[in-house]
Amino acid sequence: MEPHSGIIAVLAFGFFLGLKHATDADHVVAVANIVGKERNIWQSIWLGASWGAGHSVPLVILGTVVLISNEIAIERYEAIAPFLEVGVGIMLVYLGVSAAWNVLRGKLHIHQHDHGVGPHVHVHATHQPQASHARLSQHKPNSDNHNSFFILGRPVFRVKSFAIGIVHGLAGSAAVMVVLLPTIDSTLTGLGYIALFSIGTMLSMATLTIFLALPFKAAASKLALNRAITLAAGAISIAVGAILITESLFDATIMPF
Repeated sequence: MEPHSGIIAVLAFGFFLGLKHATDADHVVAVANIVGKERNIWQSIWLGASWGAGHSVPLVILGTVVLISNEIAIERYEAIAPFLEVGVGIMLVYLGVSAAWNVLRGKLHIHQHDHGVGPHVHVHATHQPQASHARLSQHKPNSDNHNSFFILGRPVFRVKSFAIGIVHGLAGSAAVMVVLLPTIDSTLTGLGYIALFSIGTMLSMATLTIFLALPFKAAASKLALNRAITLAAGAISIAVGAILITESLFDATIMPF
């Protein structure tokens, strides 16, 4: 294989590994627990992109260190990797419990807004009494309600999603990305590999969040259904978090994906 062909293969592998990485079960359930609060389904893209950006931060730092120090950094990473997985598991349990708590305490209610993209209905989690907010209009939604579904809107940075991405940065299949770095001869190629992995992850999660938001969008005007979906997402998050913690602490394989 010619040198430039090898470089292209490495870079392509990094990109496609990034695309796959976003679909790890723990990533999907974490984002599913926060995507339901987006007012516009297309704006879920920015939630996913923010997650991907946060996810990239620790990987870029660790990847650069690995390229410089090779096996030394890998050995130290492998020693703490189980604890990182436990941290992700704890975060997933927290997200699931928080979502379920909002539902069980009656803190989700239907609310109509106009954010400059046409009036639309979505669900809020709030500490204020439900009676203090405007209720869903009894009139049939007009065309603007439906048009808001298709408006992309301006990019908005999501701090919570970014923070969750950071926690996820060194867990799951990211380990594969890091372990392969010492096999790359060129530092420049290694940096390109990290960059394309990060870009692939951001693109994949940005796209995935659109589909994760669909059930919440469909149930936007049906409070009981929205609560059921939120409870289901929370329960799955708790289950996946508990499995990750168990696998990490007892070196077991319960979830094969």
